[in-house]
Amino acid sequence: MAKDLSKIAKQKKIKYFLISFVDLFGVLRSKLVPAEAIKEMQKNGAGFAGFATWLDMTPADSDMFAIPDPDSLIQIPWNKEVGWLASDLWMNGKPVEASPRVMLKKQIKKLSNNNMTLKSGVECEYFLINPEGTAIADKRDIQSKPCYDQSALMRQYELIKEICDAMLKLGWGPYQNDHEDANGQFEMNWNYSDSLTTADRHVFFKFMVKTIAEKHGLRATFMPKLFEDLTGNGCHAHVSLWSGNKNLFLDKGDKLGLTRLAYNFLGGILNSAEALSAFFNPSINSYRRIDAPVTTSGATWSPSKISYTGNNRTHMIRVPDPGRFELRLMDGSANPYLLQAGILAAGIDGIEKKRDPGQPLFVNMYTEGDNYPNIKRLPADLEHALECLSDSEVLLSAFGEKNITSYLKLKENELKDFNSKDTFSKKDEITNWEKTNTLDC
Repeated sequence: MAKDLSKIAKQKKIKYFLISFVDLFGVLRSKLVPAEAIKEMQKNGAGFAGFATWLDMTPADSDMFAIPDPDSLIQIPWNKEVGWLASDLWMNGKPVEASPRVMLKKQIKKLSNNNMTLKSGVECEYFLINPEGTAIADKRDIQSKPCYDQSALMRQYELIKEICDAMLKLGWGPYQNDHEDANGQFEMNWNYSDSLTTADRHVFFKFMVKTIAEKHGLRATFMPKLFEDLTGNGCHAHVSLWSGNKNLFLDKGDKLGLTRLAYNFLGGILNSAEALSAFFNPSINSYRRIDAPVTTSGATWSPSKISYTGNNRTHMIRVPDPGRFELRLMDGSANPYLLQAGILAAGIDGIEKKRDPGQPLFVNMYTEGDNYPNIKRLPADLEHALECLSDSEVLLSAFGEKNITSYLKLKENELKDFNSKDTFSKKDEITNWEKTNTLDC
């Protein structure tokens, strides 16, 4: 039986609920609903005009309704009278097929038919910058290799502590916070969970970090590549498949600690990597991070080719420990639901087709990658990634041609808008259009 949000509101003294959803561009949309009205909203949903968001709709379309998932409820730690809810979109009595959370849930259902669950964790990198978005917040953070810099980390202690305290209260199991490889860049890690829970938490995490940064007079950005000479914001995902309490990826007898099922799943991701870039690297700015010039720290920490390895961060996929692997392709602008949905769709295809990833490559891809010309490169720009998505039989089949067409249409319109004002080149400075449209991704 579903949880009664009206009763929960009384027990937890919640006065308002944010009924939220994420559109195809990853923008978080919400309505603020008084607790007195939540019973009706839980039954029938909060109404939205789809055309007013990044969904492929027109002003003539019917209202869509965001029906909250009570299991997703988060009582906002810094404002406990407000409860946040992730929602599924419905229109004319049916789920909105081309909406990210619905797309993810369909892939989860496919996997569950085989009694399997995807468990995942995400590593979300972000910059703390000034409110104008023109420079990092800490003028003293100037080391050429600033990663793990204790002094720079502790100068942001009050802000980092407030975010971590919030995650502790929410029961997410945060376990480490660090200064990352770029000046002004940070990362916070929390425990992995099932893919839907991780996606919901990913959405809320970005909202939380931005909000708490504003409270401290700063701005947080997950933009993939804000500064030409600094490492960009990645969003790495650690994945494994489970059946109950059994890790289906774990084989202690294998040299990397993976089962044949894991290699097939991994093979599916390698096979669809070019098309997946349209989901995992969805902004024009994303392609400044991939295959980028060397940064002041000496490395970009982002992939350029479609390869996998053991515990080696220069490849698109690394296997850091037995029983899981890390996908390093995604960046901070990735839609949390499409991130998980893309992993599932490609992985399921890999299992069904028994896709062989080939042998792992134990080399430094940053210095030796050109010695392997037969390994495919990742798309160089968003236009190429969208072309790969439009040609992907795997993703068209997984998500439906109509849904992929909707995504492509909106993204191609975005490209047209950019191209009417600017041109994209990794050799040129980051454009004002990119900053305006991606800084708050």
